[in-house]
Amino acid sequence: MGKGDRRSKRGKTFRGTFGKKRLKAETVKKAKAAAAAGAVAAEPATAEA
Repeated sequence: MGKGDRRSKRGKTFRGTFGKKRLKAETVKKAKAAAAAGAVAAEPATAEA
């Protein structure tokens, strides 16, 4: 579990690759935007109920 481990975040950083443990910045931005949009859309529905 170090720099030679392809599955760990440290190994991904060392190799310069991406995956589940080390996401690309653009993927993180998209996920946060989708979560925020989902939360905003869900708010009015719960407020009416």
